[in-house]
Amino acid sequence: MNIGVLGAGQLGRMLALAGYPLANRFTFLDTTGHPSAGIGEVIILNLDEEPDRRHLEAFLEKVDLVTYEFEHLPVSLVQAIEEVKPVYPSSEAIRVCQNRAEEKALFDRLGIPTPAYRLVESAEALEAAARELGCPVVAKSVTEGYDGKGQAVIRDPSEAADAWRSIKHPRLIVEAFVDFVREVSIIAVRGRDGQVAFYPMAENQHLDGILRYSIAPMPDLDDSVQQTADGYIRALLDELDYVGVLTLELFQTRDGGLLANEMAPRVHNSGHWSIDGAVTSQFENHLRAIQGLPLGDTSARMPTCMVNVIGREGEAAEILTLPDAHLHRYDKSERPGRKLAHVNLLAPTHDALLERVRACAALLPDAPAPCFSFE
Repeated sequence: MNIGVLGAGQLGRMLALAGYPLANRFTFLDTTGHPSAGIGEVIILNLDEEPDRRHLEAFLEKVDLVTYEFEHLPVSLVQAIEEVKPVYPSSEAIRVCQNRAEEKALFDRLGIPTPAYRLVESAEALEAAARELGCPVVAKSVTEGYDGKGQAVIRDPSEAADAWRSIKHPRLIVEAFVDFVREVSIIAVRGRDGQVAFYPMAENQHLDGILRYSIAPMPDLDDSVQQTADGYIRALLDELDYVGVLTLELFQTRDGGLLANEMAPRVHNSGHWSIDGAVTSQFENHLRAIQGLPLGDTSARMPTCMVNVIGREGEAAEILTLPDAHLHRYDKSERPGRKLAHVNLLAPTHDALLERVRACAALLPDAPAPCFSFE
């Protein structure tokens, strides 16, 4: 089966690597002009040139079904593709997930708790929301923001005008800060037949809005918290009649409760640990789901931590001397803030794992010190 992938970055690369053992072939449709997958066939579609129909038609002629590794796409493009070929997840999933206002409305409708928020369309309304919610608050563009882009923290209502100018978006969502113990994520996969499988929740550490570490499973996670997260993401999967991998990022509060931050309709950075640490990776399970194949076992083989390599790479030979270390490079040039690779580290105990994570961080330029809530 030739699988079409909208987007041509490292997530698409890892999908292809998981799909080759299943005899899948891959054709990527890149809309950025800067593909980096370095694998399969890449067709570049220039969205600024209206008729670039021949490139889209060439893509559609080659593929049997379509998925995506990048949700910041025109919904109209996904809908047009849907008229010709099966698309998993659907255009409705991508429409909701790329718009924070739609996403929050869906959470509200399904009874999934979120931080208090307001939608604003002017600097004056932003200032009023900051006063009402109580500073600090975070303001985010309703669309197009990711990895910390399109956001600003407002620590006093007087900063609202500067924040409005810096974000440069006509509509913002303003969220109250949450007194949370840790940031976590739940990843689940739903097949064409409605079968659902859940991965162990991961604890995530960010710096400047970019994920740096994900560890799973968590040693101190109460079963009831995992079950609550499973229930939230199952509700989303069923409501959207979703097929494939879905990720829900959450805050865990001091009383053990969970507040939804945002969701991503695709394989996710916080699930990279599963390539080496789970019986079946998120990438293989996504491909199984969209092709109508049985889902694989999502349980963890042993405690695993994913370490993102950002901006500059360390020496591969040094990293690979660490016990049970698995380096996944994306074949990208170095640039500040750019995701270049990740390292998956495994160990029989969480204490041994943390030692290996610290040793790995010491080998990576500018890596922050790992710090997890259970230490």
